[in-house]
Amino acid sequence: MPRRHDKARCPGRVRIAALRKAAVPLLFPDDYKRAPTAYAGGSNGPMSFWRKLFGDVPEPKRLDYLNEGLALERQGDLEGALTSFRLAFRDNPQDVRVLLHMAMAYSKASQPEEAIRHYRRALDIDPSQGGAHYGVAFLLLRRDEPDAAIHHLKHFLQRPPKGPDGVKWVEHAQRTLERLAATASEAPAQDTA
Repeated sequence: MPRRHDKARCPGRVRIAALRKAAVPLLFPDDYKRAPTAYAGGSNGPMSFWRKLFGDVPEPKRLDYLNEGLALERQGDLEGALTSFRLAFRDNPQDVRVLLHMAMAYSKASQPEEAIRHYRRALDIDPSQGGAHYGVAFLLLRRDEPDAAIHHLKHFLQRPPKGPDGVKWVEHAQRTLERLAATASEAPAQDTA
């Protein structure tokens, strides 16, 4: 005589039977072999039970690394800011704003070579970026490359930024360019004397 399973001795069978009555699809290894696409997701997928129980679980949102980097930079954590900017750049390598903020952070961190490299990369993507021309010009002046700095300052002044802050930067660039032009005109006069 076949042995009947007692509820106390085999509680798992009772649960499985109850789930079958509730029309919840049960997934066993053989089920995947028979119909691999039947349980791929949606309303009949393996997670549908949990979706019905807890509701739709939203996809995790991507972090806004650029704003996180700006916040860290304001707090004075330049290394943390640079890490966030690198992550933002990894997500979107064509975003010139990220490159400009990275260059500014490298300037503040006393790494002018990296700052120049990032300004130039931003200019490769968008040559009309006035902020990149302005930043690289003054870094090149520190590196004693006035000819290259003059070139970038002229590009900056061709498309000056607008607004109250823009006026300040334009005046600074014009004064610097005038000073560099005066210095350049004095140098040939000293050579002929």
